Amino acid sequence: MTGELNEAVVAAQAGDEAAFRFLYRSLQPGLLRYLTALVGADAEDVASEAWLQISRDLPSFTGGEFRAWTVTIARNRAMDHLRRQRRRPALPVPVQALSELAGDADTAERAGETIGTESALALIASLPPREAEAVLLRAVIGLDAETAGRVLGRRAGAVRTAAHRGLRRLAGMLERADADESSDRAGGATPPRPRTGRGRQAPHAPKAEPADG
Repeated sequence: MTGELNEAVVAAQAGDEAAFRFLYRSLQPGLLRYLTALVGADAEDVASEAWLQISRDLPSFTGGEFRAWTVTIARNRAMDHLRRQRRRPALPVPVQALSELAGDADTAERAGETIGTESALALIASLPPREAEAVLLRAVIGLDAETAGRVLGRRAGAVRTAAHRGLRRLAGMLERADADESSDRAGGATPPRPRTGRGRQAPHAPKAEPADG
């Protein structure tokens, strides 16, 4: 994929519109998931702004990791948007969306499909910002720690640590959700109705009348 991407970049820089469409189709899904976790429902608008800049600045791209370059542009547009809005998205979602996500240090390499859903991305957005971005760049965009560190302006080790902490925090959320679900199931059973001495069911107690205010 990297070889195809590099060839498409060179062709797009030479004005090949089909090559640019290939770049868009290849990168847009990941960018949109990343931006959804950063800016919520405004992700498509921010992605459009990012692609306008990508198309404008493409001739000046001089090599390196093209995905990282596009993500950096998208992230800058997202930060501008958040500064304008003065907010971060708050999207409550069921943590069951990440039910297959483990909490070990290697999870970031395998979590792309699991955390690609809208509800899972919203859950990731509830993490501390540093952890959320580290998880997104590694598991959703697929950048290695060194490249993600360049995008974020941090050391690779700090990105690895943040991604690991974020995934562990998500695993903790899942454990609590599983415990709550088990508790709900256990408490939802209808208890047997008490019986009288002759084997007949006791009548229901009358409902208490509300006190006069």
